[in-house]
Amino acid sequence: MKERQRLCILGATGSVGMSTLEVVARHPERFEVVALTARQRVDELAALCKTWRPRFAAVDDAASARQLRERLRHDGVATEVLHGPSALTDLAAHPDIDSVMAAIVGAAGLAACLAAARAGKRLLLANKEALVVGGGLFMRAVEQGGATLLPVDSEHSAIFQCLPLERAHWPQRIDHIVLTASGGPFRDRDRGSLDQVTPDEACAHPNWVMGRKISVDSATMMNKALEVIEARWLFALPPESVRVVMHPQSIVHSMVEFVDGSILAQFSVTDMRLPILYALTYPDRIASDLRFPVMNLRHLDFGSPDMERFPCLRLAYEAVEAGGAKTITLNAADEVAVAAFLEGRIPFPAIAATVEETLERQPASKPATIEEVLAVDLASREVAAGIVRGKG
Repeated sequence: MKERQRLCILGATGSVGMSTLEVVARHPERFEVVALTARQRVDELAALCKTWRPRFAAVDDAASARQLRERLRHDGVATEVLHGPSALTDLAAHPDIDSVMAAIVGAAGLAACLAAARAGKRLLLANKEALVVGGGLFMRAVEQGGATLLPVDSEHSAIFQCLPLERAHWPQRIDHIVLTASGGPFRDRDRGSLDQVTPDEACAHPNWVMGRKISVDSATMMNKALEVIEARWLFALPPESVRVVMHPQSIVHSMVEFVDGSILAQFSVTDMRLPILYALTYPDRIASDLRFPVMNLRHLDFGSPDMERFPCLRLAYEAVEAGGAKTITLNAADEVAVAAFLEGRIPFPAIAATVEETLERQPASKPATIEEVLAVDLASREVAAGIVRGKG
């Protein structure tokens, strides 16, 4: 009998982490949950530990760790509790773990992703910021560590499923790839009313159930902007070979056009459990009940994105073309601006405006180490925070 795949789920209490556990629950003969992490959601993580009985659990700080230990001791759960940034990197590289689901939102997940890559893990990447911020540094770690990198974002999973298994064949066969974008909740809303958008409205995605930060990024199309940068690194393509089309139905998740003019598209139900299942079982496919009723398909709409309505997409192409620190700044400024919007400190249109002004103020550079990357990230956040204070 095949040994079970031993999993570490970074960001277990988020939407991707919870979906991963749903998939694992359906296939207990295939997977063993060894480690679960969360930032400060002690109650949610304690409940997961009680259910899954992992060997390790990790949280951000010592106070949260104490709370978690007390909860687990009360419930009779023997999970070892760790805390701090080193806990994530240690677990991601732990010899008793085969696969790492990287589902931490934002640049905070970069160090753990690098640790997993350098340790040669099977790395299921839902944290697009690892590539947006880490770029070439992260891809070199994957290559040098011999890691297996598997995309979990629905669009990148779709592209990956359309490509041949042999990565060496990709450059000679791909003409370009197409990322589809729903346009989020405001694709048809009067632009003059965007100042009045509330956080709850921005988080009400018409097709997908996601966390609040990712939902706001979808509403601004920054989510798609980051995916362009991610795809550029994942598939070793120049920016002009990564294209975006509007597709409000979210049925076709992405497409690949090959050099001979043939186009392959992947479509399925709009459910993150499917790309998660594919990444967990790759290169195999196993049965699931996540079926798309093809006979119900009525029509598919496609169109060009409006760069004036969605300036974040334009900013991403400019940043990836410039390279180096610009994509780090783009991501950092967006995290600061989205947090400010969710807290009611700036209006919705100020998110893109904050990102653009931060990019203008921050110098271009070519960070070569994680320390230099994190220094650019911190400096960009400080600039963005100052801009936010002026817009509040």
